[in-house]
Amino acid sequence: MNRRTLLAGTAALGTVTLGLSEGVAHAASKAVSRAPNIIYIIADDLGVYDLGCYGQTRIRTPHIDRMAAQGMKFTQAYGGAPICSPSRCALMTGRHMGHASIRDNFALAGGVVGYKGKEQIRRANLFDQEPTVASVLKKQGYVTGLVGKWHLDGYDPDAIPTRHGFDEFHGWLTQTEKTQGYFPEKWYDGTTLQDVAGNAGGGRAVYETDIVTGQSCDFIRRHRQKPFFLTVAYNAPHSPHITPAEGDYAGEPWGAREKAYAAMIEFLDAGVGSILQTLEASGLDNDTIVFVSSDHGPRSEPTAEQTEVVTFFNSHGPLRGYKRELYEGGIRVPLIARWPSRIAAGTTNGTPVYHPDLLPTVLGLAGRSVPVVTDGRDLTPVLLGQGELPERLLYWETYEPSFWQAARLGKWKIVRPVGSSRLELYDLTADPGEKRDVATRYPEIVRELSGRLVSEHRPSREYPIAL
Repeated sequence: MNRRTLLAGTAALGTVTLGLSEGVAHAASKAVSRAPNIIYIIADDLGVYDLGCYGQTRIRTPHIDRMAAQGMKFTQAYGGAPICSPSRCALMTGRHMGHASIRDNFALAGGVVGYKGKEQIRRANLFDQEPTVASVLKKQGYVTGLVGKWHLDGYDPDAIPTRHGFDEFHGWLTQTEKTQGYFPEKWYDGTTLQDVAGNAGGGRAVYETDIVTGQSCDFIRRHRQKPFFLTVAYNAPHSPHITPAEGDYAGEPWGAREKAYAAMIEFLDAGVGSILQTLEASGLDNDTIVFVSSDHGPRSEPTAEQTEVVTFFNSHGPLRGYKRELYEGGIRVPLIARWPSRIAAGTTNGTPVYHPDLLPTVLGLAGRSVPVVTDGRDLTPVLLGQGELPERLLYWETYEPSFWQAARLGKWKIVRPVGSSRLELYDLTADPGEKRDVATRYPEIVRELSGRLVSEHRPSREYPIAL
């Protein structure tokens, strides 16, 4: 892969429990004697099976694969929702979709009205003073930073990262169109818009993936003296599939879209490698836990050509469904955690975990006892090999094309399909591809879990649904 653009990003910009459903997290870990640095790297639309360590054979991801070999790979990890904004809301706030302030990319009511192109739409946003991972850690003495995609602002000018706990923000906002795309003309440094040299007027001098990598590495170098929390939010490999170079894939007998998709993931993987290299060069490797994940499953729409890309790479493996769906292919994500001094190398873990777990987990890793409302669980004992989580319910809902729900408890997964009152039940141990609905065979399980579908959903002004 051509690495010149990886060096251009920074220069172009200059210096720029916890109850099963809800509870109060007093997450303190006696197992860690020093508050570690915490880096959470999140890709967009990256499928579990797009990575070599999960079985991908056509796309090369050596740096993320090395993370898995040196740390822990989760095989039953989930996003908070099957689409971007709500999944990131779950990640940042620790709330599942029955309680979250943002439950879909677009609001059904309330929110703030704005424009996507020429289309007038409503978007929800984080509430003022709503706790986030960043705001909680900031109060515990952490320096906090976000580089890349926020997507929790909607059209509210006040719902920006620096109003929700981040000391630094370098990236793009939903409400500012010129900051978006893989060759953005503008880029935020806090609340200040900066020009991206060479990208104005359709220029393609600096690639968004490389900007994110360069500024993330710069954040690490500048804050090496204090514990920090850094969210690295890549836009790749979200469509459109655009890359400055096809690299080693140029000679493959594939279509142009397939080459671009593979190269996008390789640029992302190279970025992860640069972040790891920066940690090592800064002497922070053993003091830093790094997570790599995605917001949800791989995208399959809106065009047939796009579906062909993720099918070609088998991005969702044996799982049913894609992004926007509550079947496993829409919500399952990769999750890898690396902390050389504390996490055993080459560990594979099958515990069902999901995005709301991040908030209580970072508190556990930091060794802090803080009262905060969350739907997640502290994964610190799992990460450090000191225990397992008790069985608990995982819950999702989404609103595209209309309301539907899903929940998992142990091996059982219940789905209320879109626009239907019918309930489906799957045994994920025997049937991970959700091919056999066994609802009629286990009416008592359906009865129990259907009650949870009702109790986990809290009414929302932005998403008025009557159950």
